[in-house]
Amino acid sequence: MKSTSLHIILASLAAVVVCVALYLVFFVAPTEATLGIVQKIFYFHVASAMNMSLAFGVCAIAGAVYLLAKSDKWRKRADALGVATAEAGVMLGAMVMVTGPLWAKVAWGTYWTWEPRLTLSLMVFLLFVAYLALRAYAGSDAFGRSIAAGLAILGLPGLYFIRVAVERWGGAHPQVIYKGGLSHPAMRQAFFASIAAMLLVSASLVVLRFLIERRRQTLDELFLEADKIFG
Repeated sequence: MKSTSLHIILASLAAVVVCVALYLVFFVAPTEATLGIVQKIFYFHVASAMNMSLAFGVCAIAGAVYLLAKSDKWRKRADALGVATAEAGVMLGAMVMVTGPLWAKVAWGTYWTWEPRLTLSLMVFLLFVAYLALRAYAGSDAFGRSIAAGLAILGLPGLYFIRVAVERWGGAHPQVIYKGGLSHPAMRQAFFASIAAMLLVSASLVVLRFLIERRRQTLDELFLEADKIFG
């Protein structure tokens, strides 16, 4: 299957599942008694956070492939995938950083507390923002790309500690879902639909951005060849 066809399929599925998720969140899932309508931010916040971690994890793996691969073809593919997943992850991370404080203001009475999971999430988010800045500054420089790839790999431990932060160090952050955070079946349906919707949207954007980056790499190669011939 061609990448362009894959993107069209993912985008079409994403459009359908997003509509289903929005319907379940706002018209099927009951309003939580304590937080009211604000609780519905939870569906978007957690879905964004989970897919952010997935995107950053793939970016780190792409960074490892870039550093270890011998083939120039695989290095270019890994570099393009790293950029695509990092951008998607930063977009999702921005959603996490906006929706989290909005929920926290009602639940905790403050927009932010420096508890373990929140602090680690912010640090990992900023690390991948730095990755994108470094990658953009490096341009076609192989050494700069290698440094950026190494920076992405450094994000992996942070992703693990975000996952276990509540269990290990406690804090005010709600417990993970499998501890019983969603008691109503309709809430669980809305929750999983939100995760699926965010996953499909993210995958669609990653594939599109990957294709754009690969086209850019091809154009760079053509310009270099033209410069050798006519320069």
